[in-house]
Amino acid sequence: MSIRFLKYIYFRLPTAVKLLVTIFILMTFFGTMIHLFEPAQFPTIFDGIWWAFVTGATVGYGDYVPLTPTGRIIAILLILSGGGLIAFYISSLSTATVKHEQDLESGRLPFRGRNHFIFIGWNERTKQLIHIASENYPTTRIVLIDRTLRHLTFQEYPVHFIHGDASEDTILEKANIDYADCVLITSELNKSERQADNYTILATIAIRGNNRKIPIVAEILSKIQIENALRAGATTIIRSNDFMSGLFFHELSHAKTATPFEDVIQLLTQQQFSHLLLPRELEGKSFHQISNHLLKKGYLTLGFIRDEKYHIHPDANQTLRGNDTLISITHW
Repeated sequence: MSIRFLKYIYFRLPTAVKLLVTIFILMTFFGTMIHLFEPAQFPTIFDGIWWAFVTGATVGYGDYVPLTPTGRIIAILLILSGGGLIAFYISSLSTATVKHEQDLESGRLPFRGRNHFIFIGWNERTKQLIHIASENYPTTRIVLIDRTLRHLTFQEYPVHFIHGDASEDTILEKANIDYADCVLITSELNKSERQADNYTILATIAIRGNNRKIPIVAEILSKIQIENALRAGATTIIRSNDFMSGLFFHELSHAKTATPFEDVIQLLTQQQFSHLLLPRELEGKSFHQISNHLLKKGYLTLGFIRDEKYHIHPDANQTLRGNDTLISITHW
C-alpha cells in the first residue's frame, strides 16, 4: 500500500477521525521514544504509550516519570504537542455533536433507516397524524418532508425532518424513498387549490419515478384533479373537501343527542376499515347472516359495494351475491 494512497484515505476521513488517528500515532511515537531512552523506567512500549496518553491528557497519575534529561525533554515536547491536540480533539467532538444536532433540526441530514413512513407537508393535519401514527405504530420511524418549514426539534415531534421540495429526486433520495413503506402527501393550505393540487401531482410523479411499488396516499382538493393524480401514480386519493362538506351537512341535520364529528374522529382513530370480497360459502345468504358470521371473527360489517355503488346499512334480509365487497371495521 503506497504512501500516496494512505494520504488519500487519511484526508478523506472525517475531522474527528483524523484527529483521533493523529493522536494515536503521536502517542505511540512518544511512548516508543521514552521506552527506548529510559527502558528501566518504562519496561515496555505499552508502558510508554500509557504514560504518553496520561501526560498528553494532563491527567498526570505519576505512576511513570522520566528521570533523565533526555526523557524530560521528550516529556516537554509531548506536553507542548500532545496536550493541545487532545484538547482540540475533545472540542472538535463537541462542535461536531452540536453541528449534527443543528443539521438534524434544520432538515439537512439524510435518513438511513428502512420501513418508514414519509409525510409530505407540514400543517395541523400532519401534526395530528404524527401523534396518531406514533401511538399506533411506536416502532415505525416517520420522515417529514417540507419546503416551508425551517426548523423542527425531535423533542417536539418524533420525526426525521428533511427540508426541501418533495418533487425533486435529491430530496426523495435523502428520505430513502427506495426503502419506505408508504408516502402521504397533504395539500399546502397556504396555496390556492389549483397550486396545491399541482404540487401534489408533481410530487406523486417524482415519488412513483423513484419507487414504482410504494403506496402513495395523496390529498386532492379539486375534483377535476383526481384523475390526474391517479394517472400520476397515486394509490389512494383523499378528497378532504368532499369529506368535510358531508360532515358539515351531517352536523346541520343530525339529531341533537348525537355528536357526529366526535363519533367519526373516534371511529377513524380506534378502528380500521377493511374491504373483503364476499367468500364463496357466504354467497346467497342474507346481510344479517353474513354480519353475524363475521362478527364472531371480530369484523363489524357496515354494508357492501356492488357495481361500484355503496350500500351502507342495507336491509337485513338483503341477499348478497358473488363479487360483492363487504365493508367492515375492526381494531387496529
